[in-house]
Amino acid sequence: MKQNEKYQVVIGLEVHTQLLTKSKLFCGDSAAFSTDPNTHISPITLAHPGTLPKMNTKAIEYAIKLGLALNCDIEQHNYFARKNYFYPDLPKGYQVSQHTTPICKNGYVPIKVADTERNIKLNRIHIEEDAGKSLHDVDENFTSIDLNRAGVPLLEIVSEPDLHSSDEAFAYITELRKLVTWLGICDGNMEEGSMRCDANISIRLKGDTKLGTRVEVKNLNSIRNVKRAIDVEVERLITLVENNEAIIQETRSYDADSNITFSLRSKEDADDYRYFAEPDLTPFQITDDYLVQIKNGLPVLPNALKKRYTTELQLSEYDAAVLCDDKDQSVYFEEAIKHTSNYKAVANWLLGPVKSHLNDNNISYTSFSLPPEKLAALIALVETGKLNFGIASGKIFSALLQQPNKEPLQLATELNLVQESDSSSIEQWVDEAIAAMPDKVKQYQSGKKGLMGLFAGDVKKRSKGKADMQVVNSILEKKLNN
Repeated sequence: MKQNEKYQVVIGLEVHTQLLTKSKLFCGDSAAFSTDPNTHISPITLAHPGTLPKMNTKAIEYAIKLGLALNCDIEQHNYFARKNYFYPDLPKGYQVSQHTTPICKNGYVPIKVADTERNIKLNRIHIEEDAGKSLHDVDENFTSIDLNRAGVPLLEIVSEPDLHSSDEAFAYITELRKLVTWLGICDGNMEEGSMRCDANISIRLKGDTKLGTRVEVKNLNSIRNVKRAIDVEVERLITLVENNEAIIQETRSYDADSNITFSLRSKEDADDYRYFAEPDLTPFQITDDYLVQIKNGLPVLPNALKKRYTTELQLSEYDAAVLCDDKDQSVYFEEAIKHTSNYKAVANWLLGPVKSHLNDNNISYTSFSLPPEKLAALIALVETGKLNFGIASGKIFSALLQQPNKEPLQLATELNLVQESDSSSIEQWVDEAIAAMPDKVKQYQSGKKGLMGLFAGDVKKRSKGKADMQVVNSILEKKLNN
């Protein structure tokens, strides 16, 4: 969509990230995703009178991990607040969240769009409990309520109004999703609601510094829908302004099937929530020693790893970026290069045959049966000329997946696929191929050099794929040019 060039788009994103704790934020009920409604609940989740919350310290640890990874300032004096509003799927009638003391402040998310890199400024990251879920398609006469999700710990990651296009928003969510999965604090599954995004969108004339009236589009459940919803809402806002109509501050929803947004309610301000300190939870203090302990336990982050791959290992920007898209893939790569210095070959295998196998079988590296050292051994066979890449990535790779405990050379020998480099054997196959096609020999010698591939293919067929094709081409060239 070509947006009106008179206007600058201003976007702030609120991303709700469900944490991978085993239990809920304030009780021992399971926080796991379940398709069976109202099975992960207890009197505490249901807010029965007399029940009291107890803090999940793992949620605090996960919040600090993300804050450190995003260069945030960590708030060491923390407390929770009650955010008062009514939703039918909010059992307490209020939500326990953080208000004046978010656990993480400031920081930034680095993004790259086309050739432009910049840091998107963050306002805050705070901990809060999730609400339940209203289901409108279970009963035709009633709305059904599933409270399995109620009380599950969330991090709300709030950016400054620092994004200026749907492409930047797409890159921002993609980077955040990669980071939370890399840290192991969220599975990033937007379809199951593990990540949800609200987009605050406004427009202003280019050159203006005052923000326009913002509209919030709620509960976007895929990165693609974040981009599409922003595009369609920006178009709507520009149309309103161009027609001299007022923009109303409101909350809207996005219909992906129709690619439209529609109004839900007028937008609340912070005062409407009547925040006050949660009396049933004591404030908590984060010590310097605890911060150091968490910082020392952080894994190498994707951007640092990508820089190492391009500088120390001399990989291309593309290879390094794709390897760092998935933590399990980078871990596999790190293990494989302990057994070979051919870093480029390992990258080619992971982004080629291995990726195809995983995609075709809908599995991840955690289910991949081939140990990294066996892949390195297979690469060595290609390097030393014992196998050509075609046979290695086809028959031997498939055989190794079935028998991962065997050595690649052992399998290649058993399958009689070890490449023949002995010039006397190859010369015999070359002589047979030339003798079988005298007419083609004359055509080649009269200038049709493209026939070289025909002779090479015939030699390959006679050798049953075992002939070293570099040696084959060398001998063919000598004999045909004599």
